Amino acid sequence: MNHDEFAFFNHQLAGMLREGIPLEGGLKQLSAGMRDRKLKAELEQLGADLARGTPLPEAIERRALPELYRRMIQIGVRSNDLPGMLTLLADHYQRVNSLWTRLKGLMVYPVLVIAVSLGLTMLLSGLIGRFLSNFMDQVGPVPAALLLSVWFPPILFAVALALAGAALGVPAWRARLRWRLPAFREASLAQLASALAMMLRNGLPLAEALALAEALESGGPAGKVLGEWRAAVEAGRGKPVQWQAQRPFPALFVWLVQRGGEHPAEAFQKAAGIYQARAQYRADLALYAALPLSILFLGQMVLWQVVPLARTLTWFMQMLGDFSG
Repeated sequence: MNHDEFAFFNHQLAGMLREGIPLEGGLKQLSAGMRDRKLKAELEQLGADLARGTPLPEAIERRALPELYRRMIQIGVRSNDLPGMLTLLADHYQRVNSLWTRLKGLMVYPVLVIAVSLGLTMLLSGLIGRFLSNFMDQVGPVPAALLLSVWFPPILFAVALALAGAALGVPAWRARLRWRLPAFREASLAQLASALAMMLRNGLPLAEALALAEALESGGPAGKVLGEWRAAVEAGRGKPVQWQAQRPFPALFVWLVQRGGEHPAEAFQKAAGIYQARAQYRADLALYAALPLSILFLGQMVLWQVVPLARTLTWFMQMLGDFSG
């Protein structure tokens, strides 16, 4: 989903509702110009359901929209402040978009470097292999070890590109990496803390907020810990001050939440701000370091390919010298 477009949509819809424009009309007008086809279709169908008289909580539950969004809209309807809830959701998705846009750049850049490096090393390997074949034609077949050393870099880059593609394309791999790589882990903590803060500020009990967060993170390491916290809260012995730091929630995150005392919403919001800043810093640092490191790495790989050629030429010159002597 295009989070930036979704945030803009919610901001505009909140403004329309405050101006007295009916929800169905606002949905129809705003969804007409959307670029995300899947999101556009869902919102158009939502407007059609509302026009047929379906209550908003029931209509929103049918749509393939983020679970957090559906639940928060239902809370906004119950509190009779749908424009205010839409504004909160717009701010939330705007922050999510800002952070993940940087992280996507961090993911795409190494993949592009690997792809370009693969093409360059394959070209060099082909040229060097052909040269060696012509060069050694009068002496004998090219040694297998020499050919392997020439083709080792492109093989290595091809494996790296395949692993990078799997990490980005396989949901299970992507979910695991999201909680293991530093910048992505801190971005996930910021997003989760922001969602919990938003739910708690709108009157959702802590146990229900944790249950929804657990559902959002189901199948991942965070979901298991959130489930333990939820079960403890439901049993009456799970106040934040009793929570223990465990993966993937670091001690700083738990400490920030515990400092909120009887006001966990403010504590989660503070944790969200801190971890969002940390994620942005780590992403910027990684992007700044990526270019010089990639140049050094590519130079090293080219050197590995040139060395066999230099050794072959040296060996041939020595052979000629011995023959002349």
